[in-house]
This record gives sequence, structure tokens and C-alpha cells, in this order.
Amino acid sequence: MKNEIATYREQEGLSQGELAAAVGVSRQTINAVERERYDPSLALAFTLAAYFDCRVEALFDPDLEPVGE
Repeated sequence: MKNEIATYREQEGLSQGELAAAVGVSRQTINAVERERYDPSLALAFTLAAYFDCRVEALFDPDLEPVGE
């Protein structure tokens, strides 16, 4: 899943470790999400959106295929 986590994190001047501590996950989790190797849980996605004071849709693009076509 494409995401803008690194962009938002860098705009705030945070390291991956600092963001991870702020949202209660490991630095490795933030790294994996940023590199699009791991899709976060719904709870983590909402936690990140709340932290950055934005909508989940601003952080994540699910890149879904249309259903039924």
C-alpha cells in the first residue's frame, strides 16, 4: 500500500524511532510501513493519522482494483 508516512514524518523533523515511540510501535514497524513492505493495522493507520492530525486517506493510498469489473 502506497503511503506518505515518510513525507509527514520528515516534515515534522522526526526520526523513525521518534515516530515509533510516539505511536507505540517499533522503529522496524515504521520502517517497514514506509518502505511499503508491511500494511499497518487499521488501528495503527488511525493512530498515525491522529498523530499527524490528518485523515487516513491523506497518509495511505490502498491502490485497490475495482470490484466486479
